[in-house]
Amino acid sequence: MAKTDKKWVMLKRRITRVRKGMRGTQERPRLRVTRSTKHIYVQLIDDTTGQTLAAASSLAMKIPGGNVDSAKQVGQEIGERAKALDIRQACFDRGGHLYHGRVKALADAARESGLQF
Repeated sequence: MAKTDKKWVMLKRRITRVRKGMRGTQERPRLRVTRSTKHIYVQLIDDTTGQTLAAASSLAMKIPGGNVDSAKQVGQEIGERAKALDIRQACFDRGGHLYHGRVKALADAARESGLQF
């Protein structure tokens, strides 16, 4: 097994463990964070219907996304979009990544925009 294969297996285990107890609904959707080396993506997902209610990303906003400042901007954007949809609460799904750095910056900015976790 190659080193990268083991990384993917461990990431999938962490994703499953984090998501095990959470289920997004229309009133309280799941706030899913996906992170790559260049960009950061976030979605509000209703798991009962399987629909994405709102989404934001550094790629769509045309900002370089590999740093904390861009994560803050994406967090503010998703908070504003949630507010427009009259969504006040969400379940935070960090996607198997540590609650640190860009993931934490995005969550803090979303909280400042009025979203509660």
